Amino acid sequence: MAGLGDSMVAAVLRADDLARAKKFYSEVLGLAYGPQNGPSGGAMFMAGSGTALVIYERPGMPAPESTVLGFNVAADRFGPLMTELRGKGVVFEDYDIPEMGLKTVDGVATMDGMKAAWFKDSEGNIINIGVM
Repeated sequence: MAGLGDSMVAAVLRADDLARAKKFYSEVLGLAYGPQNGPSGGAMFMAGSGTALVIYERPGMPAPESTVLGFNVAADRFGPLMTELRGKGVVFEDYDIPEMGLKTVDGVATMDGMKAAWFKDSEGNIINIGVM
């Protein structure tokens, strides 16, 4: 078996309201629609390096309590991106989790030379941006 190392990866997220999620991912995050729809009329979005995001509607299903999607951004884009997203209504989460060595200041965690920030999408899914 060759494994999956050369296969495209797509994150799959649930949404209470597909129309609201589509608007968030296209207008707030700036992702482009993919070449096809997701399952049962869902939506597909494309991101960098051939990665994709598929969103399907599942009303009443609770959002996961952990990060479901992470974007790696260039170090010089991190601060301006946070400012841009805040300008579009995104609220960055603050965490203080000593057992993980994770504490945010103004929404940003700095760990071992890396920066990270988390926010929730329109459906309550936790999204991460980070410099690795």
